Amino acid sequence: MESVMNTPLRSEAQQRADEIAVFRKELDRLAAEGVLSLDAARAAAVRAHHDSLLAGFAAAYDIDRGAGARQLSLGMRVASFLGALALAASIFFLFYQFWGHFGEAAQVAILIGAALGSLGLTVAIQARDASGYFAKLAAMVAFACFVLNLVMLGQIFNITPTDRALLPWAALAFLLAYACDLRLLLAAGICCVIAWVAARVGEWGGIYWLHAGERPENFFPVAILLFAFPPLVDHRRMTGFGPIYRVFGLLCLLLPMLVLGHWGWGSYLADHEGIPTRAIEHGYEVAGFIASALAIWAGARRGWPETVNTGITFFVIFLYTKFFDWWWAALPKWLFFLLLALSAIFVLLVLKRLRRAGLAGGAP
Repeated sequence: MESVMNTPLRSEAQQRADEIAVFRKELDRLAAEGVLSLDAARAAAVRAHHDSLLAGFAAAYDIDRGAGARQLSLGMRVASFLGALALAASIFFLFYQFWGHFGEAAQVAILIGAALGSLGLTVAIQARDASGYFAKLAAMVAFACFVLNLVMLGQIFNITPTDRALLPWAALAFLLAYACDLRLLLAAGICCVIAWVAARVGEWGGIYWLHAGERPENFFPVAILLFAFPPLVDHRRMTGFGPIYRVFGLLCLLLPMLVLGHWGWGSYLADHEGIPTRAIEHGYEVAGFIASALAIWAGARRGWPETVNTGITFFVIFLYTKFFDWWWAALPKWLFFLLLALSAIFVLLVLKRLRRAGLAGGAP
């Protein structure tokens, strides 16, 4: 009989439990339709095997064995997130309320102790919490304490703010995210990396790091980085980590293109004489259409629904902004919105055709 230990993560155990539930429903339908019916001995053996697996999964990983349990788990995730926010805010305001009563040495000791203590608490809870909810709550509090630690230490010693603080923040966020299977901290770590890379690229271009966002092109290198990293790491055992990397990569690529399509002065190309601002905007509008279309194609080919959805969203945004530029002032409002509706129907028909072609070709 298959051992529970062959499924080392809760996400894999939950997926196996869901597959068992689907199998049982389909087997009952097939028996009712007279297509397939197992004899009593085999049916009992299969059910006993599945019951043994589910019992082992429930004992080891605290999985959801039904729709009701799954709904309660969603509520537990929300409660865990809100509890982490409230606890982090409580620690923050507690520090600031009594901060002036401590000497400098005591302040440093409290900050370091809070960061290390919350990290140690996370490790201890992770080893004992099969469900993972309390470990994730502790992990988010540990990250908040670490961020608060560096910020307040900088204030105590009057350290000039620098983008280098983003690197240890990102490192701890990634460490806790991969250790606790926590997508929220993964997103926080990715945001830190995005900000740091954009700041570095901006400084290389002669911009103060806090003003790196004034040049949207600073985010293009990190978009490439976010797309290149997931294939280097096995994310099959992590819940939704690959899609998060791809969505943030697309945002770092398509959002700057959308901004530069209407604000050419923000481009580095505008610093060169002989390149009209309007030409830069047209170029990025075309690049946005091409990039979003490629995202749709790549997502459909690889079976990445989040990439397809993000590409479709930006393609429609690019399309509608062009409609607004061309026809808002020239057409009656009823005709303008009629054109929008017809374009939406056209996009729907194209996607439906692509979907049929993908299914015919055996694409996922």
